[in-house]
Amino acid sequence: MATKIFEAVGAFIIKRCAELGTMVLLYVNILRQLKGKIRWRSIIFQMSHLGVDSLTIVSLTLLFTGVVITLQTAAKFIEFGAQSTIGGVVAMAIGRELGPVLVGVVCAGRVGAAITAEIATMKVTEQIDALRVMAVSPEGYLILPRMLACMVVVPILTVFGDIIGVAGGWATAVYYSGISSYTFMNGIHTFVEVFDLTGGMVKAVFFGNVIAVLGCYYGLTCPEGAEGVGKATTRTVVTSIIVIFMLNAVLTFILF
Repeated sequence: MATKIFEAVGAFIIKRCAELGTMVLLYVNILRQLKGKIRWRSIIFQMSHLGVDSLTIVSLTLLFTGVVITLQTAAKFIEFGAQSTIGGVVAMAIGRELGPVLVGVVCAGRVGAAITAEIATMKVTEQIDALRVMAVSPEGYLILPRMLACMVVVPILTVFGDIIGVAGGWATAVYYSGISSYTFMNGIHTFVEVFDLTGGMVKAVFFGNVIAVLGCYYGLTCPEGAEGVGKATTRTVVTSIIVIFMLNAVLTFILF
């Protein structure tokens, strides 16, 4: 019994290490494509396809997040006479952590799944093999534009999300908790620094990179058939969310 357990654990570790090695090799091949011709038109198309279409769900997610944070904190802050700090607390929480993380999670579910489904379908229908036959690198033709687009779009979505989240917190504080608009805005001006926003954008750049690369990796390595496309999409979403939370912890230690 113990032998079987150790064999299963060893097989799991070996499989994950092999997977990690394949990801690293794919990432190195993607970076090599930066030396060649950059397909700017494809990057702009991917920015529109992956980013603009995600604006609505990102806006709604951060709006209600700002509302909930204010609802949860305003009453206690007022009770202890600290209502002047509510604006700063809400803005810092959203700018540093909740904005980039929630945008990353939303994009992992929408953008990562879309990327994997597209690449996996192309693999299953042998379009990837056709590119290689024509001496066209899939890394440069398919993956690099998506990676660069995500690295630009996710930070932009984070800025929009931060603004909308703080606006939701402001509206809740003013019209529900009875805090004056000046008190809320003065708290932001007093406690929030520019790096609270830019630090979150730095996180978002890494999150966008992770989402795109993992989405493309699982698309390129998906099993055959329609069921394989579904499994690859699920793996992308789950793995991306886990990596985003792990990476967020590391970047928080480094940046803040």
